[in-house]
Amino acid sequence: MKIIMETFAAVAAVALLAGCTDKIDNAAVIAGIVPAPNEIVAGEGSFGVKGASFDLAGVRDEKSSAMVKGFVEQLSKTSGKKSKIVEDKADFVFETSDAIVSEGYEISVTESGVTVRAGDYNGFLYAVQTLKQMLPASIYGNVPVPSDAWSLPCCKIKDSPRFGYRGVLIDDCRHFFGKEEIKRVLDIMSVYKLNRLHWHLTEDQGWRIEIKKYPKLTEIGAWRDGTQVGKDRDSSDGIRYGGFYTQDEIREIVAYAESLGITIIPEIDLPGHMVAALTAYPWLGCSGGPYAVRTSWGIADEALCPGKETTFEFLEDVLGEVADLFPSEYFNIGGDECRKEEWKRCRDCQNLMWKLGLKTDENATREQRLQSYVTSRVQAFLATKGKKIIGWDEILEGELAEGATVMSWRGSAGGIKAAQMGYDVVMSPNNYCYLDYAQSPDLDSEPLCWTNDPERALTIEKVYSLDPCRDIPEEFQHHILGVQGNLWTEYVPTPEHLEYMLLPRMLALSEVQWCAADNRDFDRFTDATKGHEYRVLDILGYNFRR
Repeated sequence: MKIIMETFAAVAAVALLAGCTDKIDNAAVIAGIVPAPNEIVAGEGSFGVKGASFDLAGVRDEKSSAMVKGFVEQLSKTSGKKSKIVEDKADFVFETSDAIVSEGYEISVTESGVTVRAGDYNGFLYAVQTLKQMLPASIYGNVPVPSDAWSLPCCKIKDSPRFGYRGVLIDDCRHFFGKEEIKRVLDIMSVYKLNRLHWHLTEDQGWRIEIKKYPKLTEIGAWRDGTQVGKDRDSSDGIRYGGFYTQDEIREIVAYAESLGITIIPEIDLPGHMVAALTAYPWLGCSGGPYAVRTSWGIADEALCPGKETTFEFLEDVLGEVADLFPSEYFNIGGDECRKEEWKRCRDCQNLMWKLGLKTDENATREQRLQSYVTSRVQAFLATKGKKIIGWDEILEGELAEGATVMSWRGSAGGIKAAQMGYDVVMSPNNYCYLDYAQSPDLDSEPLCWTNDPERALTIEKVYSLDPCRDIPEEFQHHILGVQGNLWTEYVPTPEHLEYMLLPRMLALSEVQWCAADNRDFDRFTDATKGHEYRVLDILGYNFRR
């Protein structure tokens, strides 16, 4: 937070905040905000908030007003003194401003009161999150703690995110976590201003979303007859395992996410990673089966058969139902790790490649071009549902239609290439963003995870060091939509373990996603997390690595 630390003694700051006279350690309070605000001027003194009054008349939309009222209720409950909504001469004034960019906000705290301005719902939400981070950690609790210092440091904040896409992926397929844990993930995302949940809902090891037209996807595909033990791919505990979300539960979770400023992007991974679907409906595959929902991890040879038109009828039916459940403009279609070996032996696939005139050359194989054909057909269908596609960087192999977005996971190279080709990109390089990797090179001190090599451990410092635009020429950097952390769950069997792998690295990720490149300071961030933010996580009841 370079701007903060260099402006405490500035004459302009003193003049701006001349009304603040109480002596408090404003520097420490403000430095504890995560992610760090991008512009902040700090002064001396504070404003007491116990029993404060709030004027919301200037907030134009009811959703934002209702959210701020929730903050007022929480402040009343935890400070031990009731706050109230008034129509004028209030301590807190919230106002809608058309001059503020989307998701941005402004806060001014003087000894006589607080003014908050934003242009949209997320802006007000993030302003409230910043206010809460400047208050005692007790604000996140459920009991009154009147003995705490219930005051805000005098300051002036003008803040907005560096990237519009600030995401995390939860793999709900290798292990299933259920509605309440997904809501807990959404809760903590919102505290740290993340706004996209990439929900991985289908896999070789389990299909997790109800599809009305194809009930066997959950009757059969949502369940496996055991789970790999440790890292032995030939092992199984023999215990039936699974679960899925009904469409009503999906709607409930989507609405809950929207209340927290988060858009959920569904992923239906295709044409590979489809063994659960093949088990339910064997006619979808090249061989016709029999198939079984996989009990071990790794990449399957089996994939959907694009040589049969019935496969596309299935995809359109399924993707149509899913698209209707999720308002997001984006829809993730996966596209990764499709081995295509069956396509080389499949008469239907060979006939289609011949009919399409697909050939192998120095740029791509016939089979890669066949996958591009699948991608383009799915993209065209989803466009009729008002959706744009995102896919893993393998979708660059062959030919990719205009308008697709690439999620770069095999390092940053795919994202760099895609940006220079004119495609939008979400950076999610595994060496910085794969939260299933060990958090320390001392692997013996960590729970079982994907990492076998200590040098591939993903420490919180390594996450923090990511520069999403590194090695991308400036004229192409506008194609970088944002950054996403991915939590794959092969070795993450419980909600407690999920939270442990996510936290506190998600906090480091939040600063990569939110803060301007020159406004990050790992030492300041470390002090913030080990102080105020760990107390917040404790009060909220999350399991996290200390």
